[in-house]
Amino acid sequence: MARTTHERSNNLKRGWTTGACATAATRAAFTALLTGEFPDPVQITLPKGQTPAFCLASQGKGDGWASAGIIKDAGNDPDVTHGALVIAKVQVLPPGAGIVFKAGSGVGTVTLPGLPIPPGEPAINPVPRSMMRDTIEEVARHFGAPGDVEIEISIPGGDTLAEKTWNPRLGITGGLSILGTTGIVHPFSCSAWIHSIHRGIDVACAQGFPHIAAATGSTSEATVKKLYGLPDVALIDMGDFAGGMLKYLRKHPVPKMTIAGGFAKMTKLAQGFLDLHSGRSQVDFDWLSDQVRKAGGGATLIVAAKQANTANQVLTETANAGLDLGAIIADNARSTAIGVLRDAPVVIDIVVTDRAGNIIGRSS
Repeated sequence: MARTTHERSNNLKRGWTTGACATAATRAAFTALLTGEFPDPVQITLPKGQTPAFCLASQGKGDGWASAGIIKDAGNDPDVTHGALVIAKVQVLPPGAGIVFKAGSGVGTVTLPGLPIPPGEPAINPVPRSMMRDTIEEVARHFGAPGDVEIEISIPGGDTLAEKTWNPRLGITGGLSILGTTGIVHPFSCSAWIHSIHRGIDVACAQGFPHIAAATGSTSEATVKKLYGLPDVALIDMGDFAGGMLKYLRKHPVPKMTIAGGFAKMTKLAQGFLDLHSGRSQVDFDWLSDQVRKAGGGATLIVAAKQANTANQVLTETANAGLDLGAIIADNARSTAIGVLRDAPVVIDIVVTDRAGNIIGRSS
């Protein structure tokens, strides 16, 4: 019997992707369409062989169709779709029609090139599509029935939830995407964020933008957007993952990339760190005090920088002394980025901002 509890990693519960929930709902609906009975719980096989079982949250039947719903449990991951109802409505199609996917209420439609799914298609990614096809074919074989069906996936309220995701920026309109490559949500997944960065670069490249920008947060993003007049689709929510973004850019170059961020995070990039998260990299105040010296700071200011509690404290004291520390940080950060890009044909530009979004440094 499949486990219905979550596997645990570092005391954090794993959850299930929207793709896994949609597959389970599809299997339950198609089974009911053929037999009149909904399997509850319904068991599916994930791409790596796990066989979780899901309890149904809703079910319905009509002439030539059946539907089932699963409540998504993202475990301990801060996922906007946690608790959302994922519904699959399966409807019989004429023989030979194959398996057709449709976006129902709350599921988006792709409108821009550059994503794994072409424009005009429901925002149901390739692995979830494959999982749903496989489960339809398996159930059809088991009952000796044809597997020609339309699968409509809906997420009530998904259009509102999608506003909190990358979808609007990626040109996915009308709702959420059905995602997942393994079926399992890993709590606080770095890989999921980096994957989103990659897709953002793909979409910007497909649109032919000669200049895109990646920012560590909303404040620096607003600054660089205004500075260059860039549209949202040319903006990448890089967060702390400078390395993940730059390594992808090395193989998928754009003519120009601006990296924007606050003083502390850009200081860490300038030091050579590629993961800017506070738990995985720290500002080296010995290194920073040496930059104060290079900027022309006196002995008192250099010692103060070495003994400072925060990078912002160093910034404030050097600014009060009239030193342009931001430009030095920007140039060093640019050197780090160029080192990662190697010989990729990308012009790199660094913009350093303060907490209010004012530009305090730009690379030369």
